[in-house]
Order: sequence, then structure tokens, then C-alpha cells
Amino acid sequence: MSSSGVLSFTQQGWEQVLAKVKRAVVYLDAACAESLHWGCGSTRLMEAVGSPECHLREFEPNAVGGGAKQPKAVFVLSRLLKGRTVEILRDIICRSHFQYCVVVTAMSHAVHLTANHVPAAAAAEMEGQQPVFEQLEEKLCEWMGNINYTAEVFHVPLLLAPVAPHLALTPAFASLFPLLPQDVHLLNSARPDKRKLGSLGDVDATTLTPELLLQIRCLVSGLSSLCEHLGVREECFAVGSLSRVIAADLANYAPAKNRRKTATGRASVIFVDRTLDLTGAVGHHGDNLVEKILSALPQLPGHTNDVMVNMIQLTSLQTEEENYNVIAPGCLAQSNDTTAKALWEALLNTKHKEAVMEVRRHLVEAASRENLPIKMSMGRVTPGQLMSYIQLFKNNLKAVMNHCGLLQLGLATAQTLKHPQTAKWDNFLAFERLLLQSIGESAMSVVLNQLLPMIKPVTQRTNEDYSPEELLILLVYIYSVTEELTAAKDLGEAEEKVKKALAQVFCEESELSPLLQKITDCDSSINLTFHQSKIATDELFTSLRDIAGARSLMKQFKSVYVPGNHTHQASYKPLLKQVVEEIFHPERPDSADIEHMSSGLTDLLKTGFSMFMKVIVLSTRLLKPLNIPELLFATDRLHPDLGF
Repeated sequence: MSSSGVLSFTQQGWEQVLAKVKRAVVYLDAACAESLHWGCGSTRLMEAVGSPECHLREFEPNAVGGGAKQPKAVFVLSRLLKGRTVEILRDIICRSHFQYCVVVTAMSHAVHLTANHVPAAAAAEMEGQQPVFEQLEEKLCEWMGNINYTAEVFHVPLLLAPVAPHLALTPAFASLFPLLPQDVHLLNSARPDKRKLGSLGDVDATTLTPELLLQIRCLVSGLSSLCEHLGVREECFAVGSLSRVIAADLANYAPAKNRRKTATGRASVIFVDRTLDLTGAVGHHGDNLVEKILSALPQLPGHTNDVMVNMIQLTSLQTEEENYNVIAPGCLAQSNDTTAKALWEALLNTKHKEAVMEVRRHLVEAASRENLPIKMSMGRVTPGQLMSYIQLFKNNLKAVMNHCGLLQLGLATAQTLKHPQTAKWDNFLAFERLLLQSIGESAMSVVLNQLLPMIKPVTQRTNEDYSPEELLILLVYIYSVTEELTAAKDLGEAEEKVKKALAQVFCEESELSPLLQKITDCDSSINLTFHQSKIATDELFTSLRDIAGARSLMKQFKSVYVPGNHTHQASYKPLLKQVVEEIFHPERPDSADIEHMSSGLTDLLKTGFSMFMKVIVLSTRLLKPLNIPELLFATDRLHPDLGF
């Protein structure tokens, strides 16, 4: 199985869409736009539209309709064609002058049958038929005002955003997050007449809510399409409770069973619950430039895995402000620029020092090719040095056009190196190392008491102090790296002090960030009472306790903490690294934590790691790149995120 197969899966899907968009108004939702962004780029879409006025619009309730001179529309959607999605479709079409509508959905017709509660036996009898899509086609003509107009509805598996040859993301499933112990109570309350669940170990497909099951089936359908494109017969494995449900659903998915009968290749797919290890997602031990870029620069609107790069330095605008409304921002995705793409892949796979030197080398070579008056300098790479190279391209339109992708990555690097967040990176790293030593030598209450003096209100904070969001990152780190906590009076008292301090800080913020608004369920610090803030921190610590106990059901992968000794300091060992080492270790016995999900009687007779062929690792949320020569998928973000 090759990485090019994953890229071609995305590109072939988009080719089917592009074949329909000529002279059309194109509406995309955020997840499909992100797949396009990384897969083949918006330029490719605009070229396919071919109209002097290329109209790309976000699919949302207030989207502008089509005018009298815009008879054709194409809707590219990552979601199911039912409920609110169909209502938005209807409203846009009814206020337009369309005569030809094409609706492309990333969800298969089989999933639409499931969503409409069609029994499996009845769905099997409909093989080759698409009644749900046909009914919507009739509705589209009705909304356009003439049954003789043209409507098409079809499925294209636009599942992936291929960020790199060995890393792809599924932005449509950004909200899919593994269950926590507190969710067991919610599941029990939703099924009062059935057997009570004792722990996450008791969770299976029959115990989940219909909404979550449908979301899982949507993901499974897309993964099955990927395996079909790759021509592989997959064996499904799971680490964690939600991963076990997803792996079992893929193993027993009816269309997948039929497909496997004719597949010539083999692959092992391993699903991993990300809640088993959030330490790496929020930690700062990674010596990687891309990680720092994604942490420092503002997020590209509507995207989960790209940032805005300020391009003003390449213009003649005289402003010190980061005004992203005047000049369109740059970004990291450079799907159509071979040189920039190669640099991006190098940045992902090299350490920080080598990465910035690689950026400098590319800029120097580009300037030399354009015969720009470059002055060579050796030694340490500085933001000022990179900016001096980049500004050689200023006011040279041809040179900018020739190296636009490279210049965006160069600017992203320079802006990150001089960003205050980067300067604070070493502070985070030092504190995390101190925490690792403290966890091994002291009780959890002592660790929390070390954190307490760092919780300061906005009026007392300097640039060196931690903001509320940064304190939450540290708390997630602390609770994720520790093993399951036991009830203790001193721990309860220490937690209560931290809760009260955080609650007070939330109340005194001059402005609540989007994250704090979500946590406190309040849009303004003026309206936030201490009582309301304290309730929010209580709930926060319930989640933190759940994170600490996430590995309690594991038999082998119980810890990501490696104690120190006389020769080595205490350290963090990522769960994914442990899983991969276990799979490829030739002498280890079978791991009880990596469960094989059977798809039939034949599979029940198979055991052991001898089943592992080429490996695809899938993490339900928040996967960071690993330097292993396999394919990695994540259902959400490449960059650190709290996940609450």
C-alpha cells in the first residue's frame, strides 16, 4: 500500500466533482473545502469552473443564491442529505434562478438508508438502486420551479485531507471524540430499562446513542471506500473502547464484506482512542517547526489544520498591524507547488534546527534562480535573516508568482520564530520536564500546589506568565501523563484550591476567549459570576479525572510515563509509539490491548500479530505526525488542542 494511493483516492474523488462544475456556482461546506485545500487546491476548482467570474460560496443558511445569469449550481457536501442540510439546500435553490443542480455528498447511499432507518435486509435488496438520491432529485426540480429542469445527486467519498504522503486527516469527523468514564452514566440514563454499564469496557454498538452510531457508520463507509480504492482486504484492530466499536463496524460492514471477496491486497487497520494519551497532543517536547507554526499562528477560518500567514511584507502597504482583511492570508497547504510541497514534507519530518536551515536554503536557491541581489550569510538562522531574503521578492510580481508557495512557508517560519508564543515554548518545555520529575517523586497534590502560584489574574500577568488557556493545557498534560488517581484528602484539597483560583481568573478576564466561553457557557466575563465559573471548573476537573483514568482498562499500555533512574531523567513515551513497537517486535507475545475484530467465522480462527500486514494507524482525534514509514490517519487536528 503506497501513500500515492491515498493521495490519488482524494484526487480521483475531486476529479469526479470537477467534471461537473463548468460555469457553475459552487457551494462547499467547510470539511469538503478542507479536503480540496490539501488534495488539489482551490485553483484547480476555479480552473474547472472556467467562468470569468468564478463564484465559490460557503454552504450555510445565509449563502447568496444564484442570479438570473447563473443557471447552474453544484453543492459539494460532507454531510448526510437530510434534516437541516436539506432545508438549507431548499432555501438557497428557492431564492435562486437555477435550472441545473448537482448535489455531491461524501456519504454513501448505504449510509443514507441507515440514516432513514431502512432495515439491513431491505437495504440489501436495494443493491444497485438509489431511492434516497432519486427522491431528492425530484425535490430539487420542484424547488427550481420546473420538473423539466435537470438535477443530479450522487456520492463521492471525499473523506480525506492528505496533509503529507504518510499523514491524512478526516476533517468531517472533527467532533468524533472517544468516550470518557463520565459518559457511561449518560449512556445508562439513555437506556433505563436495559442492563447498566459498569465501565467503558462494557460499551458496544448496542449501548451507544443512534446519533453516535450513525456518525461512526459515516466514517466506516468512507474508510471502506478508501480500502476499495487501494484494493485491499483489511483486518481491523482496536485499542480503546470507541475504537473497538468503530473497528467492529468496519469489519462487519455489509458492503465491505462483499468488497473483500475480490480484493487482491491485504492491510491491517488499527484504531486508537486518542483519550488514552493526550499528553503528546498538548505537550511541547516535540522539536518540530511545524508544531510551533500550528501553535503560534492564527487558525485559517473554517479549517482545522491550517493557519493564516501574513503576506503584507510582500506588498507596499505601510502598516504594522496584522490586517488579514486587506491582504488575503497565505497558508501551509501547497498542493500544486512541487518545490513548496517538498519543503513542507521536509519540515514535517525534520527537527527544528534542520527545518529552519532548509527554509533558508530554499529561499536562497529561489532568489538565485531569479537573479535577485542576495547576500549570503551562514550560522544561526534568524527571523530577520529570513525576512531579508523574502523581501528581495517584493514588488517583483513574476518572482512572487514563480515561488508563491515557498514564500508562504518562509513567511510562516519567520513569523513563528519571532512570535511571543515561540519564546514561551521553552518555558512550557522546562515546566513539563519539571512535572515529569515531580510526578515520579511527589504526590499529585504536590504537583498541583506547584501550579497554583502560576494562576494569576489578568491584572497581575506579564508576558512570561501563563494565560487561562495555557494553564488548561498544563492541566491536561498533568492528568494525562499520570496513571489513575486514587481518592485522597490532600489531593481533593489541592484540586479545590486550583478550581477556585481558576474560577476567579475566568471571572476577572477582560474578554473571554472562544474556549473559555465554551467552558463557562457564558459569552462575556461581565456576565460571568463566580458561582457559574466554579461550576465550570468543577466539570472541568471531572473531565481531567476521567483523562487520568483513561488507561485504567488497559493491561499492557497502562502508562505513558517512564520513571527516571541514576542515568536517565523521567520521560514521556507516546502510546502510539508503544503500539507500533509492540506490533513490529518479533519476539513479543500477543498484546491483550490490541484487539482483533472478527468479520466472520474464518477470522475467529486467526490470532496473533502474524495477521499484521501493511499497517494503517487511525486515531480518533488529535494525532501528531510520527516518523514511521506507515500511513497515519487522524479524525481531527494536527495541532495541539484541548479537546473539551
